[in-house]
Amino acid sequence: MKRILLRSGKSPFDVVPVEEALHRDVIATNSGNLIFSDAAHKILTTPGTEVVSNSMRTEVGAAARINEEYDAFVVPLANAFRPTFEPALQRLTRLISRLKIPVVVLGVGAQAGLDQDAARLKAMEPTVRAFCSAVLERSASIGVRGEFTEKYLTDMGFRDVEVIGCPSMFLHGDRLTVEKRVESLTPESRLAINGSHTAVRSGGLHKIITRTHAHYPKLRYIGQNLTDAKQLYWRDVDSPAGRVTQMPTHPDHPMYQEDKVRVYIDPVTWIDDLRGFDYSFGSRIHGNIAALLAGTPATVLAFDSRTLELCRYFEIPHRLLNEVPADLDPADLYEEADFGPLTGNHRARFERFTGFLDKNGLENTFTHGDGGAAFDKKLRSLSFPAGVAPWNSTDLASLTSRFGWLQQRISQLDAHNAELKRELARSRAGAKAVLASPSIYRRARRVVGGPLRRALKPSK
Repeated sequence: MKRILLRSGKSPFDVVPVEEALHRDVIATNSGNLIFSDAAHKILTTPGTEVVSNSMRTEVGAAARINEEYDAFVVPLANAFRPTFEPALQRLTRLISRLKIPVVVLGVGAQAGLDQDAARLKAMEPTVRAFCSAVLERSASIGVRGEFTEKYLTDMGFRDVEVIGCPSMFLHGDRLTVEKRVESLTPESRLAINGSHTAVRSGGLHKIITRTHAHYPKLRYIGQNLTDAKQLYWRDVDSPAGRVTQMPTHPDHPMYQEDKVRVYIDPVTWIDDLRGFDYSFGSRIHGNIAALLAGTPATVLAFDSRTLELCRYFEIPHRLLNEVPADLDPADLYEEADFGPLTGNHRARFERFTGFLDKNGLENTFTHGDGGAAFDKKLRSLSFPAGVAPWNSTDLASLTSRFGWLQQRISQLDAHNAELKRELARSRAGAKAVLASPSIYRRARRVVGGPLRRALKPSK
């Protein structure tokens, strides 16, 4: 049995209660990460292959164990080539440099503005070079999201670079059916809107949200950030992001108060819920990909290079957010959206993706397995928590769940603190024993002198 270690927040089959999911941050700050990691997990699961999540742990010291226990390390990534991700990319590079097994990167992207000027990435170029070099020493090629990232890497001199998009779009293999279910949108249509904090605050998306909310009563905002989920579940507004009142996830926002906001911890519930909508739009690429996977029409309001290059590669209907008027009516976006190229060319893109996997020694369930049937059956046998909704209720069940979890955490912390105190007491007793032995003390003094003596001396 071949074993693959997959970089992901959690296994698709891990049913994690909402409180624990938020505490552990299983979405790695953004639930969109689980869309593509779950897809990768399904795609790589075959009768002869076991896929194991690493829970986003990048432990350089675990390299020897990984080499011994796994046959490959697969790394699905999104916009990893960005300054704020540089420390994480450096840690990942240190780990990969110690691995002797194949390392395959699925769909990494560079992040710049809509002008696709990579100048802002110049300072982190040594980090990107080190990462790509380490990966390409252990794989045949590196998979990138689109043409912008491809050019970014080839301009650095890398040649084994392939545009494969994002594995999220291949959750259903070569099948992708997206059809308009209504002729046109009306005030009775069910709409889903999404947007990053940056797009809402400085991209003008908050005006579009406000206007759409006024004209489409069945609008729902779907957030993705950890801070969004904490605001909904705990009414947490203490973080800097949590104080952005324009976000529908803020308790002061009308959509929050009207229970028209959700954040999903599991892709399966997210995609299932979107099947009941007529249309999705906004600046979140995976928020709209989730809709497309549900068969629901979607339009991306591209806000940067990472969303734009994926839209162009997969031919997803899109507009540039900075060119969209504040009085935008989503009915106009819906009318102009053409899903023919998206669905019509999907199979060719899928074959390119599986060709990349083949080249890198990875089997896929659609060619080498049951097409994901067993995976889907197992997923459907589990009961995942519903999307996180605004906490506007004071009913006993709601309070019991939250305070029960808090009480459990307090008990765990008390037990942990007691153990730490016992360990500290044992350490001090050991230090006193060393100082009480003249022979050991004199020997330590001769070898290293005062520094060790001072280190062993108990504090008063």
